[in-house]
Amino acid sequence: MAYHDEEWGVPVYEDLRLFEFLLLETFQAGLSWITILRKRENFRNAFDAFDYVKIAAYDEKKYDALILDQGIIRNKLKIRSAINNAQAFMKIQNEYGSFSDYLWGFVKHKPINNRRADLGAIPANTELSNTISKDLKKRGFKFVGTTVIYAFMQAVGMVNDHVESCFRDNEIMIQ
Repeated sequence: MAYHDEEWGVPVYEDLRLFEFLLLETFQAGLSWITILRKRENFRNAFDAFDYVKIAAYDEKKYDALILDQGIIRNKLKIRSAINNAQAFMKIQNEYGSFSDYLWGFVKHKPINNRRADLGAIPANTELSNTISKDLKKRGFKFVGTTVIYAFMQAVGMVNDHVESCFRDNEIMIQ
């Protein structure tokens, strides 16, 4: 509840926080979000506070340590993707000045405020998440399918999918 009430859907523009959400969403693929939330601090500790510069430089010794870390999801492909994605993240920063400028450019730097009547009206993905997913994959990112990217877009406030009856809907629309 605290995640929903305080974080989910609030626009995020700082690269470090964007990388945190992206890393967590990629590990969430195929799992419940509550599993990731319960392990969030373990992920923060294991992945150097989500410092993508450090993560991009991880060697085999660090990879092996992560595989043995029972506090995180120990999926070998997802751990490799975190390292890979940190490297790809920094390439986008070099090209665009920041990952934030790249990402938010897809929505003209302004959140999309959806008016959802109920949870059933919220899609798992959209044409926009398809576009972003394809572009990220083209740039070498892993575990960034369209559903993962739509969940990421919701989490970082690119889209406001709080239902109309939710107290957060109007609060976030104001931003």
